[in-house]
Amino acid sequence: MGKLHINTLGTSFTIQANGDDEYLQKLLSYYNRVAEDAQKITSLKTPLQTAILAGIMLCDEVYKEKQNKIAMEAGNLDPDVILQSNDIERHTLDMIEKISKVL
Repeated sequence: MGKLHINTLGTSFTIQANGDDEYLQKLLSYYNRVAEDAQKITSLKTPLQTAILAGIMLCDEVYKEKQNKIAMEAGNLDPDVILQSNDIERHTLDMIEKISKVL
């Protein structure tokens, strides 16, 4: 059982959860990166809107991974195609971020 102090998007609290402290900190760091990406690629202004969009972006990742796993198990998808697709999505988000900074 680990403890995690969360200080993000204008709120601060501590939780206790399954997993060690290092794992929980990695999760929080990943969430913070997704929330920062959400802020950079949109014009959202409130922390609540950012948190909701970050949650949807994370759900999208999980859903795609599950769908890819199902497709791979059924023999319908090549693992190399999945990796390429993930790279393309990551590059697209990077380009959107760069365009937003220029504008």
